[in-house]
Amino acid sequence: QEQLVQSGGGLVHLGGSLKVSCVASGFSLDRYAIGWFRQVPGKMREGISCISINDGRIEYADSVNGRFTVSRDNAKDTAYLEMNSLKPEETAVYYCAASYRWGPSCRLRSAIYEYWGQGIQVTVSS
Repeated sequence: QEQLVQSGGGLVHLGGSLKVSCVASGFSLDRYAIGWFRQVPGKMREGISCISINDGRIEYADSVNGRFTVSRDNAKDTAYLEMNSLKPEETAVYYCAASYRWGPSCRLRSAIYEYWGQGIQVTVSS
């Protein structure tokens, strides 16, 4: 079964850091662009970062630029989102997603992604 499995969320204090992982199961991640999104109940899903194959293109939303770092390890079929200086308003469910069609590029638009992780809760306390 082809799926993305996420891990690494949890509770962190204001200003703290977390690293979320996204592992592909049943397919190789090396030909896929990876997107990272987050969603708060009652609000639209927000694209926060993406990385193309071979790291050719990396994009960050303004809200996280300079604090979050996206990376990938194709040998492990794994993508990562490292989050620093977290704020309480960034409490959300975080999702990874994979797009084959947009592999050489990436976009912060959820519609281009075929596979989605299960989502993982990140809670930032004040």
